Amino acid sequence: MTDSPAPSLSSAPATGGPRRLVSRAAAGAALLLVGALTVSVSPAAAEPEGPPTNPLARYHRQHLDWKSCVLGPDDETGKELQKAGARCADVTVPLNYAKPNGRTITVAVSRIRATDTDRRVGALLLNGGGPGGQTIGDPPWVRTSMQQVGERYDVVGVDPRFVGRSTPLDCHWPTGSSIRGAGTDRSGFDRMVTQAKDLAERCRTTKGDILPYATTRNTARDMDVVRAALGERKISYLGYSYGTYLGQVYATMFPGRTDRVVLDGLVAPDRYNPRLLRGTERANRRALEGWADWAAARDADYGLGQTRAEVLAVVDRVQAAAGRTPLRIGDHRVDDHVLPVVVFSGLSQDNDAAYADLAQAVRDMRRAADGHPVTPSPGFAATLAFLLDGSASAYGSAQTAILCGDASAPRSPEVYWRDIERARAQDPLFGPVTQNIGPCAFWDPPRERPTKVRDDLPALLVNATGDPRTVHANALTVRRMWPSSRLVTLRDADQHAVYGVFGSACVDTTVNTYLATGHLPATDVTCDRASGR
Repeated sequence: MTDSPAPSLSSAPATGGPRRLVSRAAAGAALLLVGALTVSVSPAAAEPEGPPTNPLARYHRQHLDWKSCVLGPDDETGKELQKAGARCADVTVPLNYAKPNGRTITVAVSRIRATDTDRRVGALLLNGGGPGGQTIGDPPWVRTSMQQVGERYDVVGVDPRFVGRSTPLDCHWPTGSSIRGAGTDRSGFDRMVTQAKDLAERCRTTKGDILPYATTRNTARDMDVVRAALGERKISYLGYSYGTYLGQVYATMFPGRTDRVVLDGLVAPDRYNPRLLRGTERANRRALEGWADWAAARDADYGLGQTRAEVLAVVDRVQAAAGRTPLRIGDHRVDDHVLPVVVFSGLSQDNDAAYADLAQAVRDMRRAADGHPVTPSPGFAATLAFLLDGSASAYGSAQTAILCGDASAPRSPEVYWRDIERARAQDPLFGPVTQNIGPCAFWDPPRERPTKVRDDLPALLVNATGDPRTVHANALTVRRMWPSSRLVTLRDADQHAVYGVFGSACVDTTVNTYLATGHLPATDVTCDRASGR
């Protein structure tokens, strides 16, 4: 599989495999992803399925045509699904649930069926995050992570509406992400205002007819159609990153429709809005320092310095150089708007492979700052292509559309500029990224108000203490909201997305025991990074 370099909240790349769940760093989380105006609304009631007066009856009762997941000779995701025994289908859903007899779209699903049919629990629906991340390719590696308990579930990947194989939304952007640093001065910030306006206008002019329906609430409604079309009265759910918010919204809108719920990398509902990255600066700085320690211990390999301070000084030097003159990296130019996002994107995973990718990127940028011609390392080349050409336009388009469709953002550029200047004083590298203006400042207002998430749900929550995307405090917030839930904490890891991804036997066993028995741990669980206990 290939790892997506997208800087998103999500933990999942564009194809399958455990590293899929962990590669998008955080574009708004996307995210990713603010004026965080969370307005209370009454949760939607679950629609009855039986009566002929139910306007969604034809969707709930539709026949699914299960077929090969392989779309063509170059479809690696489809091949992985086929190898794992998965089949795929398209589920028809209304574009606008207020007009269910109107225009329809399709939602793509994949399924590996339970083999232990005598002890079958039901369907486990997956969401790998984003928003905007594909999930259809995830069942094979999730099924493997579940070990024997996976035999008792139909493991179902769902590409959310407008994502991947589900009637994709593409505004034809010249980038895969709207996330940028604000630059070093007001003129740089003004360029970002112009970019944000342009990206918003591209979506308005090319996809304005469907933008109002790109929302988490509509994705949750689609999930319930999928549930019914699968013939399930309840679903179990595993969501990562943004997918944890989607799970909260689904459980609120459709009470009684969930069985076993696992949320990994928690988004706190009171913080969910287009400026979702605000407040992550300190966690990202800690993650950067942890990476610098790792690189310093491998100075013979990367030549970035023998101490944390020396390595961080190299990062500061290349950032300053990019601010003076964009760095030439292959066919790309890396300026002080892009360079901080490159570093930010490299910090969602706490493992040797991710750290090596970032070390190679910093080494390449230092060589460019010193005036040498540079051919970027493969991982760095993929990140630059994602950020600086239009190959991943659909990802950024869908991610932004969902964030902007869910909640409003401040309209005045001056709000962002003031926040940037305050944050820059604390962290000049990450503050101008997490506080920067984005297209949602120029988006049409959402059609619906944000969901007031329910007061309690017995769910299993998972988070690492050093998660730089969805900080551990988010998990503590949701744990307080849901007193019947339990929290599994991975200690001393700067890791976004843990279950089945990081390799903690303690975390994986705790989750699998819950999925097998339906019983939450008696108390919260803390797993030690080093020992696996």
